[in-house]
Amino acid sequence: MSSCKSRLLLRCSVRYGLLPFISSRPPLACQRTGVSLLLCRHQQSDSSSNSSSSTDTSKKEPYSKFLTRNLKMWGGEIYDRLVCSNLDTMFDTTRSMWRFAGTDSFKDFQVLTDQDIGGQSWAKLEPSRNNKLLFHGNLCTTVPRDGETARSGYCSLKSKQQFVSFNRKKHMDLTPFNSLNLRLRGDGRAYMVNIMTEGYFTDYHDDIWSYFLFTRGGPYWQDVSIPFSKFFLSSRGRIQDRQAAVDLELVNAIGLTMADAIDGEFALEIDSIAASYDATHTEEFAYEMYHK
Repeated sequence: MSSCKSRLLLRCSVRYGLLPFISSRPPLACQRTGVSLLLCRHQQSDSSSNSSSSTDTSKKEPYSKFLTRNLKMWGGEIYDRLVCSNLDTMFDTTRSMWRFAGTDSFKDFQVLTDQDIGGQSWAKLEPSRNNKLLFHGNLCTTVPRDGETARSGYCSLKSKQQFVSFNRKKHMDLTPFNSLNLRLRGDGRAYMVNIMTEGYFTDYHDDIWSYFLFTRGGPYWQDVSIPFSKFFLSSRGRIQDRQAAVDLELVNAIGLTMADAIDGEFALEIDSIAASYDATHTEEFAYEMYHK
């Protein structure tokens, strides 16, 4: 019975980021259960890392400050729930999520390429001449000779995962809306718009819904509106047989991917990303859902 309680305590501690507080228990308790032994090793590794990095200027945050900071954040979250701070925006037909104007507005985004798997593609995130977000780079479909990778050639732009108190994920609730709006200026190449939601089977990998984005190229801005009902479930670039609608209540990130299998340079300038409600769009889901 005690071992079951210990395992449950460890799971809750890892999930809510409270492992450092439990690991401060005396080492004598580390001889009783496997969970306590794991916590003892965690404490020893922390002490050894602190001693080895004594010359490092960046020190770990003390547990007391960590707890105080997260409790303040948690109190603010409860206050927002009680006073309904977003009540005045519940009936808005449009919500501007990102409007890019300078380098400071890019801090919520990151760039990922196939260099993580040994590829040769590269991409950058820079301000354009109009002070907008410029996502550009070079796509290379050369497969790395590692004997494992079968396909290569992608560059993606993705918003960073936001967190609330005690390292819990912060979700974007887009249930009042039914369309995703982008104002951009492209190079004539095809991209993919991605919506990452909370994973169904694991917390470490998000479920990805995608839809095509065809840019016109040229000097003129392009206003794109994609209904959420058009997004299809995909995994590792492959469309899944069993489809489902996007869970708009648990959106973790939004991004774009360049993977059209054409080697060469690409450039996409983005002015804003928003969500809107279109009363004329009544479609719930555009694809067939197979049920056994």
